[in-house]
Amino acid sequence: MRGVDYEKMGKRVRQYRKKAGLTQQQVAETIEIEASNMSHIERGKIKTSLNTITMIANVLGVTLDMLVCDSLDFVAVPYHKEFVDILSDCNAKELRIFTETIQVLKKELRA
Repeated sequence: MRGVDYEKMGKRVRQYRKKAGLTQQQVAETIEIEASNMSHIERGKIKTSLNTITMIANVLGVTLDMLVCDSLDFVAVPYHKEFVDILSDCNAKELRIFTETIQVLKKELRA
């Protein structure tokens, strides 16, 4: 059994923070931690408490599983949401290409 991959979680925190249009300083001030701690969290340099990561998720408007999905064995929803987000601004041609590519990848992965 594996534990939390803090580096991958940190990358997701950074991704969702930037998507929310927030700075590290803004998030840190909101949850009452030092800005340097926020930087360490995003780089996976410290083991973040459940309380802190919950507060970060709330500030960013995401769920905990969206931040730690890379460490979970049984998770699908965050990946579905990521696909939707990635495809949301695609035109019809791009959607067709992505669909065909995903079908081929899925077939190869299951072979």
